[in-house]
Amino acid sequence: MTVKDGKRWNHNIHYHPHILRAVPDGAQCALDIGCGEGMLARALRQAVPHVTGIDLDATSIGQAREYPDDVDYLLGDFLTHPFEPASFDVIASVATLHHMDAATGLARMRDLLRPGGVLAIVGLARSTMPNDLPRDLAGVVVGTLHRAAKGRWQHPSPTVWPPPVTYPQMRALATEILPGSEYRRHLLLRYSIIWRKPQD
Repeated sequence: MTVKDGKRWNHNIHYHPHILRAVPDGAQCALDIGCGEGMLARALRQAVPHVTGIDLDATSIGQAREYPDDVDYLLGDFLTHPFEPASFDVIASVATLHHMDAATGLARMRDLLRPGGVLAIVGLARSTMPNDLPRDLAGVVVGTLHRAAKGRWQHPSPTVWPPPVTYPQMRALATEILPGSEYRRHLLLRYSIIWRKPQD
């Protein structure tokens, strides 16, 4: 991670440490799906020798390639890119699943992960009212305090709003496609999924 990276903050960056803590010991190859301009990929590279970042946005990939690192940045769609099945020890995805059919994305991530590897996701889902109103209001307040203290970095990648899948729907998909996964709802309008692929 560069000094420039260390000064950035937004709701997604806030949960990068949650991803990094999930990296298993001895991991050799990592994939960052929807890597944007590469901030998380560069952080992963501090722990994993071989890191690949992939994103559909040419502007973001162009910015990522300007950094003096040895991360392999690919312009393309991870759903169709010819990665070898079961070829990554770590797969990370932040704010990406809501850009695609979530079930298809989760299944593809599962298939690209080696047995014993870890999938770590932070994502956005759609709130349901009025049930989610108290939590969302609390998240807005806490997010406002963070921005006041740290500022807010606006990433260059395209955005999708509102997310097509609700939080309960996302949890159900994780349970179905990634049995045994750990799903958590986070305060700053995000959820996470951590899953270790069973050994064969």
